[in-house]
Amino acid sequence: METQQELERALPALQALAVLAVDTEFMRRDTFFPQIALLQLSAGEHALLIDPLGIEDISPIRDLFSDERVVKVLHSASEDLEVFDRWLALAPQPLFDTQRAAGFLDRGFGLGYRAMVEAYCGVQLDKGETRSDWLQRPLSSSQCDYAALDVAFLLPIYRDMRAAIEAEGKLDWVFEDGRTAIDSAGSVAQAYYLRIKSAWKLNRRQLAVLRAVCNWREAQAMARDKPRSWIISDAACFDIARYGEASAHSLAQVPDLSPGVLRRYSDDLVACVTAARAMPESELPRLLPGPLSADERRLLKDLKQYGKTVATRLGAAPESLLPSKDYEKLLRESLGDPVAVPAQWHGWRKSLVIDPLRRFLAERRA
Repeated sequence: METQQELERALPALQALAVLAVDTEFMRRDTFFPQIALLQLSAGEHALLIDPLGIEDISPIRDLFSDERVVKVLHSASEDLEVFDRWLALAPQPLFDTQRAAGFLDRGFGLGYRAMVEAYCGVQLDKGETRSDWLQRPLSSSQCDYAALDVAFLLPIYRDMRAAIEAEGKLDWVFEDGRTAIDSAGSVAQAYYLRIKSAWKLNRRQLAVLRAVCNWREAQAMARDKPRSWIISDAACFDIARYGEASAHSLAQVPDLSPGVLRRYSDDLVACVTAARAMPESELPRLLPGPLSADERRLLKDLKQYGKTVATRLGAAPESLLPSKDYEKLLRESLGDPVAVPAQWHGWRKSLVIDPLRRFLAERRA
């Protein structure tokens, strides 16, 4: 489907459906944002392939995706949601993620689409176009067949999973996690500096510099639509903060800053450092906690083991309840460290997962 007219003729029938399978093909080899290349939809036996490069008015697709009467089924939706956020400035909702549902049913965590199709449908899918150039035109027949198969089995899998999920009283889990994933896809990484390795070694003033440089890099990467590392590397961000001198000469001492980068960005980086160094103490970021002690690591191990007990009681894969990094956040929270509460700690997880884990920590540390 390559034209606006074809799209507008097809979408009314889709809007009358109760459920719709959705997938995308996109490219992001040398860009900050993913580039939408193909949209695949399926309502049953046939797949509808929509070429976004030929669509002038995307409002009919936006209307379909925002229609909460139509359940949208995706598999491992996180990257697709980022694509939709960039392309449509919204995400398909309500969202039923079959990968996440499989985890809630303890049928495997992180299953890829091909593994799931083989497990549920007994069909082995070809991987031939996995690394294909989806922005080329015209698409080959092999590419179109591959893209169509990416949605062809989603609805049969969904129907099986939905029946099981409803029988276990977990349907709200799936849809709530879908809403959380959608909210996360639209957020901008303003706190990227917290992801820099060894940032815990820096003092508050140095952290302010790191934050300023990372925020500047984020803005540059988004404006130029280039990967962060094409602007400057994480290592360079850290070294600028560690040296902390607001001059072109000091920047020249940073190993990961090439002469070309310095010529282009030296003034911007000096401005970042200068502003951070002039910041009042009250506005500086908090110190970051260092590595856990040996006793704390043992407690973290016990906490994760108890998490498996909670998962067994709930009949779910442990990884589907909490990512591994959240266990350390819970432990640090119990130690009195400032912790930003993740969105997934609310809702159904709070009473069923988070509160039991917090009680476990409180009892162990009493």
